[in-house]
Amino acid sequence: MPDYKSLTHTRWDCKYHVVFIPKKRQKVIYGSLRKFLGAIFHELAKRKECEIIEGHLMRVHVHICISIPPKYSVSYVVGYLKGKCAIAIARHFKGKQRNFSGEHFWARGYFVSTVGLDEDMVREYIRNQEKNDESRDQLRFGFEPRPWAQ
Repeated sequence: MPDYKSLTHTRWDCKYHVVFIPKKRQKVIYGSLRKFLGAIFHELAKRKECEIIEGHLMRVHVHICISIPPKYSVSYVVGYLKGKCAIAIARHFKGKQRNFSGEHFWARGYFVSTVGLDEDMVREYIRNQEKNDESRDQLRFGFEPRPWAQ
């Protein structure tokens, strides 16, 4: 059973597998930059009430399994992570403190896939949903007064 998280009026478990690459697929994620990115991604995710469950930084791409609250869209969170991370890289590695217009470290797009319950379990639930509804309806009909019995 997944451990559901809570907002004021919501119980949720929304996890996504996200992959994105540096601009022009450059092999730049290694050494001190790699260590820096791991820490910065966790910090930025925490600011948006997200949690990075699993992550792996390759030389040419980043894999992240992230839990995102339903009040944020996936595109918003990924854009936030990539944008703020690019600014942090410019400050830390390129010596820039201001004027970040034109700073592009990450490519525009990304890949995302939902990480949900076991697919077989969902299919079985959907298959048996009609049977469950029928049995519930029969119980409900058993308690209603019959017009022909009066």
